[in-house]
Amino acid sequence: MLAATALLASPDEGARRGLLPDIASGQTVATLAFTEDGGSWDPAAIRLSAVKDGEAWRLDGHKSFVLDGATAGLILVVATTDAGLSLFAVEGDADGLSRAALPALDQTRQLARLEFAGVTGRLIGSPGDGAAALDRALDVAAVALAAEQLGGAQRALDMAVEYAKVRRQFDRPIGSFQAIKHRCADLLLEVESLRSAVGYAAAAVAEDSAEIPVLASLVKAYASETYFHVAAENIQIHGGIGFTWEHDAHLYFKRAKASELFLGDGAYHRERLANRIGL
Repeated sequence: MLAATALLASPDEGARRGLLPDIASGQTVATLAFTEDGGSWDPAAIRLSAVKDGEAWRLDGHKSFVLDGATAGLILVVATTDAGLSLFAVEGDADGLSRAALPALDQTRQLARLEFAGVTGRLIGSPGDGAAALDRALDVAAVALAAEQLGGAQRALDMAVEYAKVRRQFDRPIGSFQAIKHRCADLLLEVESLRSAVGYAAAAVAEDSAEIPVLASLVKAYASETYFHVAAENIQIHGGIGFTWEHDAHLYFKRAKASELFLGDGAYHRERLANRIGL
């Protein structure tokens, strides 16, 4: 989603024709590298530099928290140039590139740190095109991640409701107790509200609506907090078994927290939304 959307947002027709078919077929695993050690998701924090060297471009610096960065065959790198942020294609086995997997809370979502020491990169589009392509990629990816968070929240809620029907205390299912009923009802309201928000945002992306920059931050902020709350409540409703690694509840909890932070948490996106609407 990140790499392909950045390419689609670029004006470089040749790069799209050359790179997208293998990404679409699965032959090439591609990723987008833009965050750095500071952990900021704001494009203004990018410091990795690209300098023209004859006909080539040389990249120096680092990137962190790169999704599948340790294994991707194609890395789209956002770097600073004299013309502003620009996008470069770098092969996974390029000379001067070193990659190291990062320990992560969610072991199912692999992140990596990349070091660039005079790495040759192919310019995508023109110098300065990277800012617009990155903004578009991050907005679309935020909506896609919110859709994943919706799915995770729904599954966590289903697990909680199912358990409440079969776990018995005082000779009755715990789901018959008012405290559990109200808890599940509140979670259902949150999940269904998120479903409406994600559906609207996804439709906006499909129609290339001018609302996308606003909706992306709105839905990502709401999805992050909803998924984490539902995943945490799922553990509480399960009680003791929910805290063990033998139960799947911890997998959803970890993914919920990792997804909350990935691409920016609720506070970041509310601030981003306020800036975009002029508050």
